[in-house]
Amino acid sequence: MSTGTADGETTPRIEVTETAADEALSLLDGEGLDTDESGLRLFVQQGGCAGLSYGMRFDDEPEPDDTIYEHHGLRVFVDPSSLNYVEGSVLDFEGGLQGAGFHVENPNVVSECGCGESFRT
Repeated sequence: MSTGTADGETTPRIEVTETAADEALSLLDGEGLDTDESGLRLFVQQGGCAGLSYGMRFDDEPEPDDTIYEHHGLRVFVDPSSLNYVEGSVLDFEGGLQGAGFHVENPNVVSECGCGESFRT
């Protein structure tokens, strides 16, 4: 297991906005999970009309080969194969008339599907 650092010197970076961290921590707390041990897993999976899609879920603890990022009190777990796709990304939370949800701003994306649910790198 490796740990992301605030200075980004040892591992690729993934940023989490304060808004996203606050929302995720609130959801973790609502699930009764320990925010000191648990975290948000960000992963990439095959699917969608553009080929790849993001997935997120809460995990009790990281896997041994995960990279762990900590921002604003939130731990984010990323497996090695997903890290290749999300390196340099920013995880944000957006709300509005069309609904609210987490959004990944990924500099590695070369195209997205029309609905914005899947992407290609």
